[in-house]
Amino acid sequence: MEEFPGFMRNPANKIAAETQYTSGIEGYVFDGADGSQMAFWTNPKGGISAEHTHDYDEYFVVVQGQYTVIMEGGRIPVSVGEEIFIPKGTPHSGESLPGTRTIHAFGGKRAKRG
Repeated sequence: MEEFPGFMRNPANKIAAETQYTSGIEGYVFDGADGSQMAFWTNPKGGISAEHTHDYDEYFVVVQGQYTVIMEGGRIPVSVGEEIFIPKGTPHSGESLPGTRTIHAFGGKRAKRG
């Protein structure tokens, strides 16, 4: 599969560009009843995510491509099928290869629709 299914890319759930930390990325968000969120991102050109922190935990899995997490002075490559947990308050950034797709779970409200 080269892209997420259509129901996961409904324009009503598209993440607003101003809430993205990576230029040119496309994302969609779904809200949990407890205030958590799930987000699905595709980065067609690859690129760098600006350093940021969250007031809640983050978990994600790579479904296509590769994403390298930069945190706590180290670089952690995350490949297809691998997952990573980023504790709340941890400054982090990252780099993705072109075509990388990821699925994220956030313990709080991360993204706004655009």
